[in-house]
This record gives sequence, structure tokens and C-alpha cells, in this order.
Amino acid sequence: MNEIVLSPTMVIGETRRQRAIRKNIVAYMFLLPWLVGFLAFSIGPILASAFLSFTKYDLLTPPTWNGLTNYVVMLTKDPRYIKALKVTVTYVFVSVPLQLTLALAIAMVLNRGIRGLSVYRAIYYLPSLLGGSVAIAILWRQVFGLNGLVNKALALLGVQGISWIGTPDTAVYTLVLLRVWQFGSPMIIFLAGLKQISPEFYEAASIDGAGALRRFWSITLPLLTPIVFFNLIMQFISAFQAFTQAFIISGGQGGPVDSTLFYTLYLYQQGFGSFRMGYASAMAWALLGIIAAFTVIAFRSSRFWVYYES
Repeated sequence: MNEIVLSPTMVIGETRRQRAIRKNIVAYMFLLPWLVGFLAFSIGPILASAFLSFTKYDLLTPPTWNGLTNYVVMLTKDPRYIKALKVTVTYVFVSVPLQLTLALAIAMVLNRGIRGLSVYRAIYYLPSLLGGSVAIAILWRQVFGLNGLVNKALALLGVQGISWIGTPDTAVYTLVLLRVWQFGSPMIIFLAGLKQISPEFYEAASIDGAGALRRFWSITLPLLTPIVFFNLIMQFISAFQAFTQAFIISGGQGGPVDSTLFYTLYLYQQGFGSFRMGYASAMAWALLGIIAAFTVIAFRSSRFWVYYES
């Protein structure tokens, strides 16, 4: 019989391979609970909703296949869907830039090395924790109501107020203000990014005679563009999925005159109000496509304005 002789290199290689396999097994064991939950509670519903989007399904009878009917009706025969899309796009493209601008401004103030920074940081972050709650939405409805705090403040100045929540031209902008008020999360990220900028850049710019505004536009903002891009994508996706505020403030109806009919609120009305779960599933997948399209556009455009030192 021919004997197989293992060289030291083969033994070492096998040992390393076994060690790598063992490390991977340990890692996958730690990931196993999440993987099981993802497969059971995420992949399943995702595939089910994809199937239901091509069916007529009312939760009470078995779904029946109707092809692309839901998508055709959505885009050509449902004016409330188009209205909900317009309201949501207005909300997103007004609130997100204002929110990020305020977050960056507050972060720059906190970055000046003031005393009690951790306390201020916690205080400013608090609205992000509370802003999406039912209680804050109810409070917001009272503040901007006909007899709310805003109108009482205007009365002191001799200005006759209106029902900001109940007027179609202003209702959605009260929700925009609520979104802007929740600037804490992007502010914390901006603050972390500002602390990574080397003071040497500012010292060199000061020696060259650059003022505060010039230093902001030429140093701070370019070096912070990766953080701006990250916050933009995250807040953009989150704003498209806004639901609680519109549901509570409008009483679940999206009024007045559908001026606060957010996309997700209309989806909820179709799925759980009218029991058109197939149509609601089609709306959900259309929303996924809209968010994906805007995200791709953002990533494609980032090569022209996002600066990476590497």
C-alpha cells in the first residue's frame, strides 16, 4: 500500500481551514435567532404580499388572481391614490431638507465645546424619541387647533388665527413642522461627523484669512457630505413611511379634503378599512418601487457632490 505523507504546509493549511470553519459556525450560531425571525416573520409576509398584489383579496374569501388590475386601477382610475402620492411627496421634499438644515445648525452650535454638552445633546434628542408617539400627535393637534397655543400667541400680537389643522392649505405643513421638530437623530450623527474634522483645516483657513462662512462652505460642508448623504437617505425613507401623525391628527381620514392623506394612511384605509388587501399590497409594492427609485437617483447623483477623502 502506498502511504500518504502530509507535509507541514498541508497540516497547517488544514488547521487554518478548520479554524475558519469553526469561527464561521460560531458566528452563524449567534446569527441564528435573527435568521429564523427574518425567514419566519419577514420573508414570508414579503412573498405573501407580492402574491396578493396580483389578486383580489378581501380577508374574508380566498384570493382570486387578477393580474395587473390592481396596478392599473391604482395609476389610472384612483384619484385618491394620486392625491395621496402628491401629499406624501410634498411632505417628504419639504420636511426632510428643513429637518437636516436645522439638525446641522444645532450640531454646529453644540460642537463649539459648550459646557454640559451631554445634557444639551439629550435634550435635543428627546423630540426624536417622542415625536412619533400618539401623545405628541394629539398634543400637536391641540397646539395648532382653532383655540390652540399658536392662535393664542398670535392673538397677543393682534392677529386673528385660523384652524391650522382644519385648513387644507396649511394642514400638511403642521405635519411638516412636527417632522422638522424631530431633528435629534440626524443632529447626533452630524455632531459625530463634525468631531471627526481635523482642527488643522480651520487653522490653515484662518491663517489664509477665511471667515466663518467661507470655512463652512469650503471645509465643513464638503467634509461632511458623506454624513449629509447618509442622513438624507435615512430621513427620506423614514418620511415616506410616516403614518402615526397623519392618522391621529386627521382622525384616520386624511382630512381636511385629503390634505393630510399620506400614502401609508391611504394604504391602511384600503387594507383595513375597505378590506381591499390585494389593492393595499399593490400599493405597498408601488411604495417600495418609489423609494427604491429615489434612492438609486440619490446614489447616482452622489458622485457629483459627496466628497470622500480616499
